[in-house]
Amino acid sequence: MVERASFDVIVCGSLHLDIVVNAPALPRIDETAVGTSWQKICGGKGGNQAVQAARAGASTAMIGRVGDDDFGRMLRAHLDNQSVNSSAVKTDVTTGSGMSVAILQDDGNYGAVIVSGANLAIDTQELEQQWRELGGCNILALQNEVPAGVNLTMAKIATDAGALVVLNAAPARELAQDLLEQVGVLVVNRIEAEAMCGVPISSRASARMAIRSLTSTTRSAVVTLGGDGLVVCTSSGEITDIEPILVQVTSTHGAGDCFVGTLCAQLAAGQPLLSACEVANYRAAQFVSRRHFS
Repeated sequence: MVERASFDVIVCGSLHLDIVVNAPALPRIDETAVGTSWQKICGGKGGNQAVQAARAGASTAMIGRVGDDDFGRMLRAHLDNQSVNSSAVKTDVTTGSGMSVAILQDDGNYGAVIVSGANLAIDTQELEQQWRELGGCNILALQNEVPAGVNLTMAKIATDAGALVVLNAAPARELAQDLLEQVGVLVVNRIEAEAMCGVPISSRASARMAIRSLTSTTRSAVVTLGGDGLVVCTSSGEITDIEPILVQVTSTHGAGDCFVGTLCAQLAAGQPLLSACEVANYRAAQFVSRRHFS
């Protein structure tokens, strides 16, 4: 861990203003579906994970980029209101803020489209200075909603400083070997795991088969399986199943980010990976059992 780091967790990643529409089901091609309500939610995987880390008790800062628009001002204010330091969230005057439109079905499942906007304009040349100005951290959290070069640059900066890098490789995309070599904990769901290792994952048994491949280039890995629990492989090579917590699901939107943010907070507090995953699993179960529009 980093000595005398200013923050427990720094998240470098995406910020999106989500427009969430409630509807009985996703529309088919050429169909105009009738919804029942809509909400604006401050999101993006990066922003969500930063907020969840802060809610889990970690001192947290965000590195990212928003547009010079109402969405950007809402996103920054939300971070501030949730006790996330936003001093390293830069404003881009040429590109609009990232946003998404999500349709939330009555059964709690959803589909979404994102427009990355300013998230794609994060300047890699500024990242080292932003790290120094923030004062570093114990845990750096990354995701795949920003350019690959941003993740690689931040991972190297954090690793050189002695921080642990947690990569939530979502959404799935090809990852450079030199990035994976910087990652201490890789977190993926079954779709992302399958894309990375080519092993179809339909159960915890198949996840256990796949996770060996995932840890060939990272120290530890976690495969989340939604209602089927998760599988964890620690740096010692021990593979453990964690049972699902049965709840009445109202929305799965943001559940993965709740898991990752809580996981980072637990790791920053000194918890071993397996214990941190158990707490994150519990928090994610709580999260999906009620809707969060904040």
